[in-house]
Amino acid sequence: MKITVLGCGRWGSFISWYLSGLGYEVAEWGTEGHPSFDVLKNTGRNEYITLNEKILLTSDLAEAISFGETVIISISAQGLRSFLKRVTAYPVGDKVFVLCMKGLEKDTGKRLSEVAAESGISKDKIAVWVGPGHIQAFLKGLPNCMVIDSENKELVRSLCDGFRSKLIRFYYGDDLIGNEIGAAAKNVMGIAAGMLDGGGYSTLKGPLMSRGAREVSRLIKAMGGNELSAYGLCHLGDYETTLFSEYSHNRRFGEDFVKKIPFTKLAEGVETARALKLLGEKYNVDMPITNAVCAILFEQKDPMSEFLKVFSRSTRKEFL
Repeated sequence: MKITVLGCGRWGSFISWYLSGLGYEVAEWGTEGHPSFDVLKNTGRNEYITLNEKILLTSDLAEAISFGETVIISISAQGLRSFLKRVTAYPVGDKVFVLCMKGLEKDTGKRLSEVAAESGISKDKIAVWVGPGHIQAFLKGLPNCMVIDSENKELVRSLCDGFRSKLIRFYYGDDLIGNEIGAAAKNVMGIAAGMLDGGGYSTLKGPLMSRGAREVSRLIKAMGGNELSAYGLCHLGDYETTLFSEYSHNRRFGEDFVKKIPFTKLAEGVETARALKLLGEKYNVDMPITNAVCAILFEQKDPMSEFLKVFSRSTRKEFL
C-alpha cells in the first residue's frame, strides 16, 4: 500500500514517520512557505521526529494525491471542508480517506466524516483514526491503543490490521457517531480540566471525568450512537492524555486561559465547544460542562464561578 499524508504538523509528521517505519511507501504534503513544511524540507526533521529519507516530501498537492492509494488527512478540523474542495478537484474516486483529527465543524456541528461525505467522498471510503496518544510518549517507545472506525467494516479491519504494531494497538470501531463525537468532546473536557488546574480546583477533575463522560454519552445516544462509546477509547479512555498530560494542548490552553497567559498552539476544543453546544440544543440534551466552557470562552464569564455552579447543582442521582 502506498500512503499519502496530507498535513505536516506534529501529527502528520508523526504518522508519516510511523507508517514509513512499518514499511509502507509514504508521501507527505505540506504548504510551501508554512513553517511546519519548511523546517522539514530544509532540515529533514522537526521538534518531534526525523523523517525517513524514503518519504517523499512535497508541496505539490496533485503529486501527493496521485501517489497514495490511502490518503490520511491531518489538518485543523475547521479547515477540512475548504481543504477538501481542493482535494476533490483531483481524481480521488478510488482513494480511501482516513481522517486523523478530532473535532466538529463549529457552525454546523457536523462530524468530520459527514463533512467528507458532503464534499463528494464515498461514505464507504471514509474512515476516522481516533483515541489516546501523544507523539512525545510514542517516540519514547511507550505504547498506546487507538481506534479506527468507518461505515465500511471491511475497511475498518483492513486499516486496523495493516496499521497495528507493538507501539499502537488498533481496535475495530463499531460506532462511527459515538467515536467521532466522543473524540471531539474529550478536547472540550480537556479545556475544562485545564481551567480547573489554572484556578486551583484540580480536585474537581474527578467529578469532571465522571460527569463529563455521562454528558457526552447522553448526546451520543440522542444522535443515534451507542452511549457506551463515551466510556471507550475515543472519550473516557483518552482522558489521561487530555485532562492530565503535560503534552495536552487543550488542557494547557485552559490553564493558560485562566491565568491570562497567551497560548499560540492549536487547541481544537475551543471551536468544538461551540459545535457541541449547538448539538446539545439541537438534540435537547443537557450539556452543563460544555455550556460552562462556552460561557467562559465566548461570554467572558468567570471560570471558577461557572464551574462551581456546575458542581453545586441540586442533588441528583449520579448517573441521571
